[in-house]
Amino acid sequence: MPGIMIQGTASSAGKSTIATALCRIFSDDGYSVCPFKAQNMSLNSYVTKEGLEMGVGQMLQAQAARIDPSAYMNPILLKPTADRIVEVLIEGKPYGKLEAANFNRLKPQLREMLREVYIRLASSYDIMVLEGAGSPAEINLND
Repeated sequence: MPGIMIQGTASSAGKSTIATALCRIFSDDGYSVCPFKAQNMSLNSYVTKEGLEMGVGQMLQAQAARIDPSAYMNPILLKPTADRIVEVLIEGKPYGKLEAANFNRLKPQLREMLREVYIRLASSYDIMVLEGAGSPAEINLND
């Protein structure tokens, strides 16, 4: 399952833009390419033909790759609603509103779902373009 992952030093570092460009470049080169961002925090969402929600960034990346957007390209969408509270959408469907600590406790249960979604998508495309969330080191959270 060939893929490339775009990571950055923080949120708003340009990861989505680079991933979008790579989706178009690989598509122009004749590859079937699929974007994937396991978890996205955004108030901006897109509703698919099936009525499922996904991040706008992954919708744009799918369009750049010349494929139909799918909520599976962004299986966990977090929509902030209040201080430290998020609305959680899983595979495009509302799960509920959770405090940050409660969402962190839910994460281990979501790992297998994410793995299965990724493998299912990757088996249908030549290249996966993965976008990291925030920063792999989260240096902005350190003193």
